[in-house]
Amino acid sequence: MPVCPNCNYEYVPGIVICPDCNTPLVDAIELDKYSELSEEDWVLVYTSFSEIDADLLKENLESAGIAVSILSQKDSNFPVPGDLSTIKLFVKKADVPEALEFIQEVKRKPLDSEEDADE
Repeated sequence: MPVCPNCNYEYVPGIVICPDCNTPLVDAIELDKYSELSEEDWVLVYTSFSEIDADLLKENLESAGIAVSILSQKDSNFPVPGDLSTIKLFVKKADVPEALEFIQEVKRKPLDSEEDADE
């Protein structure tokens, strides 16, 4: 049975993403490995007000082999701008230098790509 590693809610088979926090669900058997991690194991590396921006960056970091966890304070039932709708990306302490370098590189690329398209 799929379970959300953030919320610990169980879902019926077929659902792959938690509707509450947008975290990919894991099998209940795999949930045990998440209990071994504590808050001290994760470091905040990026914040955004855009859910799309945070999700894209999360996918890019995961494709680089960096474990990422999202904490979304955004409530789609009650849209609020500003600090109340912040989306935070956390990585493991050991991955912080690599993650920060990767984020800077990804954030630079769109500007470089636009300049290349103009030429």
